[in-house]
Amino acid sequence: MEAERKLSAEAGSILQEGIGLVLSRWSALQLAVENEWGGRDSRRKAEQLITDIFSWFNHSKEPLYIDDLEDMLNEAMLSLNTMTEDGSIEEVAEKLMIMHEECLDCNFKSIESLREANHRRVAVPHVREVANDDDDSDEENDDRDHCMGNDDSSNMMVDTPESHSNVNVVSMSDSEPKPKLAAEAEDGWEVVAPRRHKGRRN
Repeated sequence: MEAERKLSAEAGSILQEGIGLVLSRWSALQLAVENEWGGRDSRRKAEQLITDIFSWFNHSKEPLYIDDLEDMLNEAMLSLNTMTEDGSIEEVAEKLMIMHEECLDCNFKSIESLREANHRRVAVPHVREVANDDDDSDEENDDRDHCMGNDDSSNMMVDTPESHSNVNVVSMSDSEPKPKLAAEAEDGWEVVAPRRHKGRRN
């Protein structure tokens, strides 16, 4: 029977940092935290998830199975009133399992690359695009830029109002048909078609 491998103290602290880095890059989790879909303590719940995952990796007496980790991630998202349908739970669980195996072998390259990517990423959100003075900087563009954070590259759906749903669904499907004309949905909200880019590139 193979001897049980344990994390060294150094590897343990680096793994915990790596778990935090992976979860900080998980769009569905960050959306739930930023919008407080799990209530005012949403951030605390996300931080607790890091601790729970690390504890599961470090103190579990049973063999570690990815299905158990996926269940833990799913339960955490449900505690934040968020149901993911984009396959991200499986992707995050796989990254964490691989990272744990690497840390057992004292291989920290993936965590170092995440750390570097995170440092590069931190500077980007603070830069806001200012409306161009050239062509047509109309008020509609300005309003959209301020309300939507001007992130045209985002593929996340906007959350539904809390009065209509207690669970926020994050779906990354690009195959869903987009409405061509403005139409009123049955709940009273108006669905608006995306603006056409009059030959301009972003």
